[in-house]
Order: sequence, then structure tokens, then C-alpha cells
Amino acid sequence: MAEIIAVCTSPEKGQRKKNVGNSLLIKNKGLEDDAHAGFAHRQVSLLAEESIVKMTAKGLEVGPGDFAENLTTKGIDLVGLPIGTRLQAGPEAVLRVTQIGKECHNRCAIYDQAGDCVMPREGIFTEVLREGKIAVGNKLDIKNSYRFAVLTASDKGSRGEREDKSGPAISEILLPWGDVTDFLIVTDEQDYLAKAMRKMISKGADAIFTTGGTGLSPRDVTPEATLEVIEREVPGIAEAIRRETAAATTRAMLSRGVAGISGSTLIVNLPGSPKAVAECLAVITPVLDHALETVTGRGGECAR
Repeated sequence: MAEIIAVCTSPEKGQRKKNVGNSLLIKNKGLEDDAHAGFAHRQVSLLAEESIVKMTAKGLEVGPGDFAENLTTKGIDLVGLPIGTRLQAGPEAVLRVTQIGKECHNRCAIYDQAGDCVMPREGIFTEVLREGKIAVGNKLDIKNSYRFAVLTASDKGSRGEREDKSGPAISEILLPWGDVTDFLIVTDEQDYLAKAMRKMISKGADAIFTTGGTGLSPRDVTPEATLEVIEREVPGIAEAIRRETAAATTRAMLSRGVAGISGSTLIVNLPGSPKAVAECLAVITPVLDHALETVTGRGGECAR
């Protein structure tokens, strides 16, 4: 089982890092109080203990942090991870692999001593998609990554008269689970919406999240289009959204959004505002891993 054996930071760049035992992984930045935090896509570096052992075999007295890595791991083939792999780091944080290895422009002290350094070949870099506390002894698991589609129902949006902010908000919130690979804005017409959903399913979407068209207006037909496409309803999702968001606004009871399954694709209706989208997804995300694993049949794919 893969685990984290050191959490390392340094106050300045170019220094060996010290194992601080625990820290906070900050979204879009990196480890708290680390000099390399916020460095583009290379926010958090990882190196395996197995790689460090190769250097100790050369007679060097080195350990976790000496290669300037943030997280030292054990029991996982870091170099074999494809770019884009999502990693569950501890109970909360999610990382995404952005780079394998790096080019060293200046030789480090370790290279000068041994004539070699393992970090450029076997170290990897990640970005923080979801923040959370991290500590020595935490597990490091490979997460399933899913393909999402976002469908915005908006007459004005489809004509370019209104900027769609809800669609991008959905994409950002879903990053710890996967990438939005298909995005479309269509007019509030049932036939167009249903056709768009079917096309997204045919292109391999694991889940479709719609935004807009769930109210009481005659043009709000997203639920009808969804019911036309799905084969089985998942009423608990829509019920939970209405129940939990009612604390924020009593208007939640007016939402007619539905959720269901078409083949192995989950479809969920969300409201049309960015704020409402965030509130509704906050209700769903605690069960999203299990829902997607079950619907797609991928519950056993994660490497442990």
C-alpha cells in the first residue's frame, strides 16, 4: 500500500528540505510555507523512497527532503504514472500529475558527490486540485479520473448575449474527479437539449451536468429533456439538493431538476447561477466518488 513517509518544506529555493511531519496542501499553490509553492504546474514535488535507496547504494548519506522533494513516498511507481493522473493524498487533498522528471540546469551538491542524481529522472511534479492536511503515514492512492460534459441551457447564452459563468464554475468544482471534455450552450428547446445529451453520451461522457432551465418558466424544459434521455431516475440526488439548499433559499423548492442514468452515464440537473451550482454540487460531491464508480463499473480500477 502506498504511503507518505515524509512531508518536506524549505524556506528558500535551492535548499534541501526538512521533514516537518505534517502541513497543508493549498489549492493551486502547494505546501504551506514552502518556497516552491505556487510555481506554475510544478506546485508539489514527489520522490519515492525506493529512488533514494538507489543513491544510498552509491555511498551517499541522504534521506527524505535531501533531493528538494515535498513528499517522499513508499510503495508506488511514481514514474509510471501517466500525466494527468489524480492522486488522493491523505484524507482530503487531491493532486494531479503534471510532469515526470525535470531538466537540471545547474548541478546540485548530490550530483557533484556521486556523479548522478535521481530526482531529474524519477521525481514527479503535481498541482493541488483540492486542498487538505497532509501528514507522515497518510495513504497515497490513485484515483479514478472521469470524463465530464457540461450542458448549459440558455436562450441568451446560445445567442452570445450572456456570458455563461455556471458552466466554468462546474468545471472548476469537478476538477478533483475529472476533466470536462465536452461543453455546449444550447437554446431552451427540449429537442435540442435531449439531442445534445445523447451526443455527449455517445462521445463517452461518464457524467453530464446541466445548468439552467430547471425553474417554472414555460421555457424551462431541461428536466423534460433529461427524462426523455435517461433510462432510470436517481431521485435521491434531486431530493437531497432541494432539501439541503432550502436552508440557503426557500426558492429551492421551486427547482424541478432531476437526475438519472442513461447507459453508464450519470446526468444531473443543476440551477443556472454560479452560486446555486456551487451550493448544489456541495451536496453531491461527498458521494460523487461512489456514484461514479458504481455507474461506470470502475470501482475496482484504482491502484492501491
